[in-house]
Amino acid sequence: MITKAIENAQRKVEAHNFEIRKHLLEYDDVMNKQREVIYSQRRDVLESDDIHALMEEMQTEVLEGLFNTYVPPEAYVDDWDLAGLTDAMLRQYGVPMALTPKNIADLDRDAFLEHLHTRLNAHYAAKMQAISAEQRHALERWVMLQVIDKHWKDHLLAMDYLKEGIGLRGYGQKNPLNEYKREAYEMFVGMTERIKAEALEYLFKVELTRTEEELTVRPRRRDQYITEHRGTLSEAQEDTGGTAVKTVRRQGAKVGRNAPCPCGSGKKYKKCCGI
Repeated sequence: MITKAIENAQRKVEAHNFEIRKHLLEYDDVMNKQREVIYSQRRDVLESDDIHALMEEMQTEVLEGLFNTYVPPEAYVDDWDLAGLTDAMLRQYGVPMALTPKNIADLDRDAFLEHLHTRLNAHYAAKMQAISAEQRHALERWVMLQVIDKHWKDHLLAMDYLKEGIGLRGYGQKNPLNEYKREAYEMFVGMTERIKAEALEYLFKVELTRTEEELTVRPRRRDQYITEHRGTLSEAQEDTGGTAVKTVRRQGAKVGRNAPCPCGSGKKYKKCCGI
């Protein structure tokens, strides 16, 4: 009887531990799916020869989001928040626009959105003329990776906090796992939207200059390195362009560190001229 009771207790413990592991795997599965998505996006940025098409797609999505906020599809023209849209465009893109009823009187909603899109494309193209196509690609890739990594780290920390306190939802007669999945999805969507907005903000507001000194890293010549770090070339070598190093030889006998200093100070050489 005692042995059977022990076996039953062990089975209950094992069943309980199995349920715990099962729940942990279910929670981890949510995080793994998000990790796959974000890593796939990073891989696309790294492996793409030119991510400008991706940046244009992001710009369209962000602009439409702003536009729908201040110019809702169901709103009348008189109800369009042109002042709010003007401020939002300046904050997001750094592009001042005079969006007044008089200036857009001839535009319907679709034409208005297309007008904004054209203005932004022209502004970005003009800004990027300061650098080459290769440099623009490198800049867009660098900004995109930096912003993704920053927000992904913040998201991981937020997910840890969510997971620690999600068990309390059970006291409210809610399934903690379902609540975790729902909130994790909302947090992930919010993170992706912030990534798009911040990357575009950096690219539209960056100040670019094009000078040979700033855009070209010139390697130092070998003879220049030798001159700076190993001594100078002789006059004959300079005339012929040689790179041999002039040898500096000691004059006189070597003075020991504990010997009297040759300068006559009375101190040991290591505490006087040998310092």
